[in-house]
Amino acid sequence: MEAYICTQCGTQYAASESAPDQCAVCADERQYVNPQGQAWTTHARLRRTHRNTVKMEGAGVIGIGVEPQVAIGQRALLVRGAGGNVLWDCVPLLDEALVEMIRGIGGLGAIAVSHPHFHTAMVEWAHAFGCPVYVHADNRAWVMRPDPAIELWEGETREIGAGLTLVRCGGHFPGSAILHHAADGGEIFGGDTLFVNPDRRTVAMMYSFPNHVPLGAAAIRRVAAAVEPFAFRRIHGAWWGALIGDDGKNAVRRSAERYLAAIDGQDT
Repeated sequence: MEAYICTQCGTQYAASESAPDQCAVCADERQYVNPQGQAWTTHARLRRTHRNTVKMEGAGVIGIGVEPQVAIGQRALLVRGAGGNVLWDCVPLLDEALVEMIRGIGGLGAIAVSHPHFHTAMVEWAHAFGCPVYVHADNRAWVMRPDPAIELWEGETREIGAGLTLVRCGGHFPGSAILHHAADGGEIFGGDTLFVNPDRRTVAMMYSFPNHVPLGAAAIRRVAAAVEPFAFRRIHGAWWGALIGDDGKNAVRRSAERYLAAIDGQDT
């Protein structure tokens, strides 16, 4: 029995005798199936051919990726909070060197995932560090490897540590969330809920990023309203170097106004 991993999105499935016929996450219109066909790997195979990479992405924020690139190429963020370390989002690989490094700085107290495209090998990570994985209950249909370590949280917010709060924003997925860290003026970890644009001054809010499907006006207003009560300067995106270093709250406001004007057909 193997827990197969989709090579296109990185989602790990429950153990089975043979690979699934299709990845349900990729078949959803927010993602896409590889035009060359569905393909699978396993965590054991990835450990033989790939390695984790680690880079500082800010004060107390450590980026974790995979080389060579696998799946959609995102990176996770280890956030060093006052009450312990939290992993925000996940990647398909956890190699032995990284396990030792993370244990050396205190391990993980929790893992939290913004949305299904970043579920990847979250159960492997939870088992390695003996910690829970927080996934919003509205995204339960896309949990492809159920496990007791997964805690399906409900409602609009959930505190997971000192100064660390999950906030459901919706939009990209029903349970799409961000992580707010109330340190040094505040920072938000946005995943694809608040996608940091290449200009590093604005964010994107989309139903499907690869297929370029926008959100409607009501969804954009909801995403912006969900983060409005929180103080934050910085916004960390889902990719290497994706950071708005200051004035993040106004960046979200401006971005939402620009989207709404474009949807209404106004001159932006």
